Amino acid sequence: MAADEIAVIGGIDTHTDTHQAAVIDTVGRHLATEPFPTSPAGYQQLLDWLRSHGEVLAVGVEGTGAYGAALARFLTANGIIVVEVDRPDRKARRDNGKSDPVDAYAAATAVLSRRAKGTPKSRDGIVEAIRALRVARSSAIKARTQAINQIRTLIITAPAEVREQFRGMPTVELIDHLARSRPADDLADPACAVRTALRRLARRHRALGQEIADADAELKPLVTRAAPQLVALPGVGPESAGQLLITAGDNPERLRSEASFAHLCAAAPIPASSGRTNRHRLNRGGDRQATRALHTIVIVRMRHDRRTQEYVARRTAQGMSKKDIIRCLKRFVAREVYRHLPRPHITPQHLQPTT
Repeated sequence: MAADEIAVIGGIDTHTDTHQAAVIDTVGRHLATEPFPTSPAGYQQLLDWLRSHGEVLAVGVEGTGAYGAALARFLTANGIIVVEVDRPDRKARRDNGKSDPVDAYAAATAVLSRRAKGTPKSRDGIVEAIRALRVARSSAIKARTQAINQIRTLIITAPAEVREQFRGMPTVELIDHLARSRPADDLADPACAVRTALRRLARRHRALGQEIADADAELKPLVTRAAPQLVALPGVGPESAGQLLITAGDNPERLRSEASFAHLCAAAPIPASSGRTNRHRLNRGGDRQATRALHTIVIVRMRHDRRTQEYVARRTAQGMSKKDIIRCLKRFVAREVYRHLPRPHITPQHLQPTT
């Protein structure tokens, strides 16, 4: 049978410098495997190699959000169906071994068996721009927190005259005072060295604060432009909305239902009953940052939204714990957020409740 008369499925194990590709036929027979460089020319060589074996039905790619992001965009742009493949579990690795060709064949087999059927994020729109800006903002927040923690630690261990001067001083006042200080030049003196270190940390803290403010000024109009209806929801600010947009991606239609979005956000209830206890708990998987965003929205609504406050009072009177009430509210917020994501192809079937 000629190569162009058969259908094949590809699998790709992605890495920094090379991608290992494998190809199988529709009954799972291993046909070939080959490494390709991670460059535009290498992507074209990989695609030509896959097509040389037959009609490409789909390609399973590991790491579509990391090493395989550029390759996934290239294949999609060339009309290839890309399927997101998770790493094999530990039992499968123990049974089958570990190597790049083995992982590539496993990716192709996962697509053939329909164990893997997720659509990767397209990463080609405004949400990807928001994600990139939030990466820098997040690292700046962590560095600023580290700076103030180091300042507090240095003050605790500083000589008595330095420690007593800054004891109990509020953070804003402390940073301002240290940034404007003029310590002596004798760095061999521990007190002088501590004052010098404190000034440097305070100026770093101030610079990081300005960087975060600049990032917020850039992100707010972008998030509002991407999802104005989402930002308008009670308790949803640009920070929470930005994270939920990133979780859904530029192509939220890849999520088959609002239940799948809730599962992705780790807001899907899971049975946790035993004996006389009949209850549910939240899924501990999913995107933890999305879970945090939902939690923030719920806490804000519990404090300021009358409808939420009435719900909390009613469920509390029914004997439900605060933790379970928050779990229910997270699920409700996930459903509401899904309805307001930009450009989702929502149908009545999507919005049907799942059991």
